[in-house]
This record gives sequence, structure tokens and C-alpha cells, in this order.
Amino acid sequence: METTTTQPSPAVILQIGTGFWASKVLLTAVQFELFTHLVKQPNQTIKDIKSKLDLKCTDRNAYDFLDCLVGLGFLNREGILETAHYSNTIDTAIFLDKAKPSYIGGILEMQNEQGWNVWAKLDRGLKTGLIQHDVKDNDENIFDFISNKPEMFKKFVDGMTGVQMGNFIALAQKFDFSNYKTLLDAGGSAGVLSIMIAQHNTHMNCTTFDLPALESMANETIEKFKMADHVKVLNGDFFKDELPKADIVTMGNVLHDWDEDTKIKLMKTAYDALPKGGVFIAIEHVIDNERKQNVFGLMMSLNMLIETGDGFNYTFDDFNNWAKKAGFSSTELMPLAGPSSAAIAYKQ
Repeated sequence: METTTTQPSPAVILQIGTGFWASKVLLTAVQFELFTHLVKQPNQTIKDIKSKLDLKCTDRNAYDFLDCLVGLGFLNREGILETAHYSNTIDTAIFLDKAKPSYIGGILEMQNEQGWNVWAKLDRGLKTGLIQHDVKDNDENIFDFISNKPEMFKKFVDGMTGVQMGNFIALAQKFDFSNYKTLLDAGGSAGVLSIMIAQHNTHMNCTTFDLPALESMANETIEKFKMADHVKVLNGDFFKDELPKADIVTMGNVLHDWDEDTKIKLMKTAYDALPKGGVFIAIEHVIDNERKQNVFGLMMSLNMLIETGDGFNYTFDDFNNWAKKAGFSSTELMPLAGPSSAAIAYKQ
């Protein structure tokens, strides 16, 4: 019988162990607004790019930086070294150009400015089980901390919006809204989920519900998409106020911020706002029940530990258990974009 043996290799260990190198190359390019520049002026030489970004390093250093971005799939290149001309890929032109509404660089900017340092304390977070963000020194939660810093707050909101855009569009197109008329997005941030639902389902009237600090951003977004006839903004706090009644209640990346008891409490709050036949939808990086496929979801769960102390991601089995405790009769899981899914619960 012929047998095959797999030779041991350190390649994956080294790739993952030095993974922060690749991350920092991308984050630095975003910080420099390189991709935005290359949308305006594609096919740039090393001289052009060094001048625009004010890089004082040698040409060889700059080639190494740019060619890393080529090798990682973030830039296209024609020629090599002295003959090289650099341009965006399709993805970076769409998602890392600050002038486009599809820009997701806000979350990357935040990772470069603070997520980087917080993740350096993952070991301490696991040892202590405590939040590692600077907010711990001021006895604040992460959301109060960010909302009190306007520039950081806008980056956070823009980043979350960009990251979720694909999920919001997928939900708007995949879920059957034909039997429903009203939707309330609890924790609606800049209002993009409500807008996407209403754009793709013109019979729907949507309300984005969040703290007063989000009102102006949400209204700006609604005006930008010209959706004022179908989407409105309502201020409130879902920990203190009853949710307005609606056929569907959504929460995008909300449940993962909190501990288990609070997750169930929020789901019960949604349940109480729904009529019979109503639907609750949580958009999250739902971890697969075997807990080994959705690695991004698992890493996001660790991010919740070090950023919030109490939050964590969850599996669909977890969601089922909580939904039953909140009073829902049945559930389903709908894959969306990338590692995200819609965990859906129905009220009988």
C-alpha cells in the first residue's frame, strides 16, 4: 500500500506569527491615504508617490513598502523598480478611497490609532478577563469614551458603516420583506441599514433608533441618499426606553458588545416591541457551531474582551437558546457577506 506523509513545515507558523507586519503595511498605507491618491492619479512612479506622501526614506525602502502592497494584493504594478508604475486594485479603489461612500478605511484608521495598542494587551486581557482599552482608567465604557471625542467618533461610525454596508445590502436583497411594512433599527448609528432596506424594498418605512449623538450623522446620511420619505431618525436609549413598535426590529453588531444577561435583555426588549408574526434580526459575525470555521468571528470575540471586558461573539446555538428565553418561537440563520450572518428570530 502506498503511503504519503506530510512533511512538517514552519511556513504557516511564521506567516501567522509575523502577521502584524502585513497588517501594519496596510494600515500605514491607509494612514498615508495612498489608495485615495492613486484613485485620483493612477499609474504613479516611485518618485511621484514619495513626493505626494512626503517620504524621506530611500527609493529601496519605498519600493519594499509598495511591493509588499503588491504582493499582498492591495496594489497593481506594471514594470519593476525604476520602471514600476503603481495603481489600485478593484477592491482598494472601491473600499479604500475616502471620496467614496463604500470607504471602509475608518475602521482601519481606528485600528492603527488604538486597536493596535489594545491588541498588544491580549495576554493581559486573557489573564485578567478585564477590558484593556484606555477607557478603563476613566471608569467609562468604550461607547461613552468614543462619543466624547468627535473626530474619533466619526471615524468609528464611518468605519462601522463601511464594514457593514455589504451585510446591509445582502440582508435587504435576501430577506423576504414582502409581508412586513415597518422596521426599527435599534442602535442604528448613521442610519445606513434602514436606508438600504428601504431602497431595496420601497414599501417599507424604517426608523433608525439611537442616542442623540448619532442624530445629525443619521440625518446627513438620509439626506445624502434622498430617503427622507421612507426613513426617519428617533433618539432613544434601548437600555432605558421602550423600543417603538415595528414589524421588524434589527440590531447590527449590538449584541456582541454585552454579556449574556444583557444580550437576552436586549432580545426581550426587541420581542416586546414586535407584534405577533414580528421578526428580530441580529447582524453579527456569528461563530459556527463547531467553533473552528469562522476564525474572524472568534477573533472579533477576543476583540470584544479587550475593548469592552464583557462582550463576546456567539454561535447560532447560543442565539437559539437566548431567543427561547426571550420568548421567540423559531429561528434561522442567513449568511450575508464574508464572515457575517443574520441571526433571525420569529415571534409567534
